[in-house]
Amino acid sequence: MNHNHSLNELDILKELGNIGAGNAATALSQLLNKEINMNVPMAKVVNFNEMMELIGGSERPVAAVFLRMEGEITGSLFFVLSLEDATRLINHLIPDRDLHVGNLPSHELGLSALQELGNIVSAHYLTALSECIGMIVTPSVPQVTIDMVGAIVMTGLLEISQVSDHAIFIDTELIETAEKQLEKAKGHFFLVPNPDSFEKILKALGAR
Repeated sequence: MNHNHSLNELDILKELGNIGAGNAATALSQLLNKEINMNVPMAKVVNFNEMMELIGGSERPVAAVFLRMEGEITGSLFFVLSLEDATRLINHLIPDRDLHVGNLPSHELGLSALQELGNIVSAHYLTALSECIGMIVTPSVPQVTIDMVGAIVMTGLLEISQVSDHAIFIDTELIETAEKQLEKAKGHFFLVPNPDSFEKILKALGAR
């Protein structure tokens, strides 16, 4: 499969990301009762090694929400945050003075909140994708994990890595416009469609 994408194709992917970000920002604003903006500074197609490097390297500990894409488009989706940004976002949902980066992996309520946040954001991205390509794409029940980048990625891609080695990377910034408390918390989306679904997406977006 040829993944040498033109600037126009990457612009399409970025615009798709912006649509999803706009919808997700609205949902997060309602959930947090604060004005949240999200933007997409970059969208590109990367291989799995590049994917891990863009998150900070295979040994960097991160928080990740992982789910499967189901329907007419199949594959995997990851929403990855640094432990610091994940903890900050969770504290906006469930203020808890006892929650900090060090105990996040064992904080059940915090992980549940992160799972819900990741579910909301991911669902809006998939809705945007579904509407743009005119195909049904639905999310599975999300799983939340705190681990090193390499472990998370390889576990989630164990099956698909046998037939594909590319992902759609969408960089995301979350900004609280009123109090600036989020100060551009960065999230990373990785859509890893199965090979036939990858071609379907590009063809539907006019890139094939």
